[in-house]
Amino acid sequence: MKDFDAQARAFGDRIEAEIAGGHLSFPTALDVSLRIKRLADSPASSLEEIAAVAKTEPVLGAKTVRMANAVALNPYASEITNVVDAVRRIGLASLRCLAFAVAAEQLAQDHRSQKMRTIASGLWMHSVDVAAWSHALARELRVVNPDTAMFAGMMADIGQFLLLARAADYPALEDNLPRFAEFVTTWSNPVSKAVLEVFELPETILDTFDCSTPYSGSWPPGNLADLLFVASLAVETPNPFDKLLGLDHRAGLRDAAPHGIDPRELDQLLDAARESRQLILAALCS
Repeated sequence: MKDFDAQARAFGDRIEAEIAGGHLSFPTALDVSLRIKRLADSPASSLEEIAAVAKTEPVLGAKTVRMANAVALNPYASEITNVVDAVRRIGLASLRCLAFAVAAEQLAQDHRSQKMRTIASGLWMHSVDVAAWSHALARELRVVNPDTAMFAGMMADIGQFLLLARAADYPALEDNLPRFAEFVTTWSNPVSKAVLEVFELPETILDTFDCSTPYSGSWPPGNLADLLFVASLAVETPNPFDKLLGLDHRAGLRDAAPHGIDPRELDQLLDAARESRQLILAALCS
């Protein structure tokens, strides 16, 4: 275990130094996501410029057209055949989320180790599931914009994604995956905060990830933070790091009544949102 300890310490020191210096290193797969985000936030950017960036990543372009033709976003079956019209149909918020989903999927596939690739794939599926539930719950409750909720849900595990991507430089970490999960849990919050600041997200989204108050105690969920809390517990695809640590968030969902949640009302909400969640899940994964 000496190699594990040495590499974990070196990895932690490197991450700490990068956060302190404000220069967190990003995998290249996230470059397109950042470019789209910044263009979408600029009032000087045209739809054609944003679509042109989306087209530089063939998988993203294809998935954008596919999402635009999904039943949830195209109820009248008017076929979309190009990226510009597809971006116009799905909207910039959905494009930002889809761009990150594609980048995360690429990160999941870009691991030298089969063990790490399996974890990365599971984390990607978990993130997509959280995003789909977030969108579906927001549509049902009408408390926040569904596209904003979907993007926030997709970003919920961003710190874990970055740590997992960078772990390829420290191969000894896969020798003890439960301890690696502890390492990721320790660093995920500060890394997430640093990444979200680089993405220059609005305060309303940044405040959502304040772990000091994960749920307000009111019912039904009345803001984005509460909605993400329910979405993260409702997911049917577990976070692989939680599994490595022996945590069961589905059990946490059943124990949520002390927060002021009536289990019957919770079941009714999830049942009402389930079909919408399936449609968005299919659009993100297809």
